[in-house]
This record gives sequence, C-alpha cells and structure tokens, in this order.
Amino acid sequence: MPAASIDDTSRRHPQSLGYVVFLSLIVAISGFLLGFNTAVINGVLVFLRKAFALTNTPTEIATSAILLGCLLGAAGASLISDRFGRRKSLLLAALIFVISTLVSALAGNVTTFSIGRLAGGLAIGLASVLTPVYITEIAPTRNRGALVSMNQMAIVIGILAAYLVDWALSGSGSNNWRWMLGLADIPAVVLFFGLLRVPESPRWLICHGQQEEGRKVLARLFGSAESDERMSQLEDTAGDAQGSWRDVFARRMRRPLTVALGLAVLCQITGVNAVLYYGSILISEQLRGQTANSALFASVLIGIANLAATLLAMRFLDRWGRRPMLLTASGGMAISLAILVFSFGNANTPASVILGSITSYIAFFAFAMGPVPWVVISEIFPTNIRGRAASLATSALWSGTLLVTFTFLSMIGALGVAGTFAIYGILSAFSFVFVWWMVPETRGKSLEEIQQSWEK
Repeated sequence: MPAASIDDTSRRHPQSLGYVVFLSLIVAISGFLLGFNTAVINGVLVFLRKAFALTNTPTEIATSAILLGCLLGAAGASLISDRFGRRKSLLLAALIFVISTLVSALAGNVTTFSIGRLAGGLAIGLASVLTPVYITEIAPTRNRGALVSMNQMAIVIGILAAYLVDWALSGSGSNNWRWMLGLADIPAVVLFFGLLRVPESPRWLICHGQQEEGRKVLARLFGSAESDERMSQLEDTAGDAQGSWRDVFARRMRRPLTVALGLAVLCQITGVNAVLYYGSILISEQLRGQTANSALFASVLIGIANLAATLLAMRFLDRWGRRPMLLTASGGMAISLAILVFSFGNANTPASVILGSITSYIAFFAFAMGPVPWVVISEIFPTNIRGRAASLATSALWSGTLLVTFTFLSMIGALGVAGTFAIYGILSAFSFVFVWWMVPETRGKSLEEIQQSWEK
C-alpha cells in the first residue's frame, strides 16, 4: 500500500483516529505518573531533609533512588514486553506504581523511603519504554509524532501537578511530604483500570503469530478497508518475531542505535533534571531573599513554561520535523545557560534575570529535547527489535538522569553554581552538533519506510 494511502487513513476514518487518541490518553497516564513521581521530590526534599536530618549525600541518595529504579526497569522492559506483550507489561507497571507510592509515603525512615522510591522507579522505567512504543505501534503515520508526544505532555503535566501539590501543601504541617507523595496513587489506580480496556499492540500480536487477533485490532484502529493492506505490510516487514541482541547490534543498526543512544544521553546530561528535581533548593539557597514557599512557587512558574513549550512542540512536531526542532532547542538551551552562568558569576544580577534564564532553558528543552528523543527512539527501529532497542536507549536516558541527579549538589560544592551550569551549557552546544551531523528526518515516513531506509 502506498505511504500516502496510509497517511490518509485518519482523514477518511476520524472515528478510528478518535479511538487511537483514546487509547493513547489511557497509556499516557503512565507519563503523568512519571512526571509527578520524579518531580514531586522537588518539594518533598525541603521537608524530608528536616524530618530525617539529611545532609547532602543522603539527600542525593534519596533523590536518586527512583532513578536507579528507572534504569533497572527500563533495562528489563524488553525482556518482559517481548514475552508478555506491551499491555500486560504496562498493567504490571501500574500495579507497582500503586504499591510503591504507599511504601514511600508511609516510610518511617530514609531507608524505607528510598526502597519505596526505588520500586516506583522500576514501574517508571518499564512504562517509559513501553508507552511511546505502544503509541507508535497503533498510531497513523501522519499523526505519530503528535500522538507519541502526548506521553511527553502527560509527563510535563505531571511535573506541573507535582509542583502545584508541593506548593499547596507546603504549609500543612510536618507530614505534608507524605501527602505530596501519596496523592499519586489516584492516577495509578485510574491507569490500572484504564489499561483493562486497552488492546494489545497489533504489531506485537502479528510478530508473535497471533494474526487473527492482530487483524481484529487493526480493523478497530484503522477501519476494515485498510486492515488487510496494513496486515500484509506488517507481515512483510515484521521478520523474525524474536529479534535477538545480535540483531540490535548488527552493522545495519549501528547508525540508528547511535542516534537513539546519543539523543537519550544528551537530552539528560545537559542538566534539565538539576532544575526539575533540585529547583526549590537551588532557588532558596542560591538566590537572596527566597524562602521555601517562594522557591516552590517559582518552580510552579517553571512548570507552566515547561507545559506551554510542550504544547507548542505537539503542534509543530509533525509540521516542522524532528531535526529543525532539535536544533532550535539545543541551541536555545546553550544560549540560556550561557546567560545563567554569567548571571550567577555576577553578584549584582537581579533574581528575575536568573529565574528568566532558568525558565528559558526549561522551555527550550521542553520544545524538543524533551519530546523528540522519545519519538525518534520509538520509531527508528524494526518491529522485531523495537522493544530491545528502545529498552537499551531508555536505559541510557535514565543513566544520564541518574548521573546528573546524583552529582548535582556535589558539583556545586566543588565547582560552584556557575561552573556546574557551564558544563551543562557546553554539553547543550555539543547536542546541537550531534543533531546536525547524525539525526535523520523521519517526519512523514511510515515505520516500514524508516526501517527500509537503514537497509539502503
């Protein structure tokens, strides 16, 4: 079937597109949980440090525990999802979300707290691999970028919700941090029951010999007229259903693997989570006249900018393309960080300028370096190795996040605030160069066309 015909599917069957959007919204709740559970620590830390008398190193450990779990969960995602399917694996993640949230919220010491957060990270790592993969495998070509970006939008909404909860509960007593954490159980329960209405990925079904079930799902997604043609296309390109790690590291996969790993690492080691996780501490301790409450309110403003830029990204991702947006974002981040470094190096710089440069940096990140790597990682690999390759790339992403989160306070102690953000600025400039030389444009191409392009 010609690519143009596939691209027109959503135009000719708006009811089918509505069903795809419905499914994408359900699984994207996992993105909300990712954003909320990782960002809520921004406010929790202010009060947790007092409750458990934590110094910098225990604070970094408590903050990083969830990210270590994310790394482990992402590493095991392909093993679980390739065997049991995307849907059942997401159900497992939702169940872990519910249990781990209760453990961390009810913790009586920092060790139990860290164990609960570690378990929550396992769920996040699993979902962070499978949610964009699932959406990619059910989305029409012309809408794929926007639909996959719904997960990133859910992440930043979760981040903003966490900041709002932190700010709202900041004056509600010594146990306020428990409520900050525990409220995440509400969307976790919604996700679990919502996933009971979600079908398995048709690509996974077909790759695992369940052609008839895959055909039914395709007909529900795209209409009966297109299901046979899509079925034929998927059978032609699916290949071996049990793609091995040897296939992931095959010569023809070296470039897509380099692109995926490079974007995954660079979007994190440019330092965004230093602001998202430690923003309240950074603002209250490094800017004169800032209290814990005003620092949490500043985090809310940063979260609003994060959301606004993500909404803008969703509007233009399938219009402008992946490369132009990545180049704009990485260049804007480098410039914003240069201004921030200069501001921290000048004692007379107004706090508004520092907050403005931080907000600009986060907005440029959210415009592309936040959503686009997830899209690219989920679309550039063949179906038979997509789970393994996405798991590897997402593990690299969480490794970068863990590195930044575990070292940020120590780097400030050794290099100062200006020196720390100068390193992030240099890495942002390197990201621009990497995108310019390595990242291909995938806008408007079907997954099968992208797969075939690596074989030329």
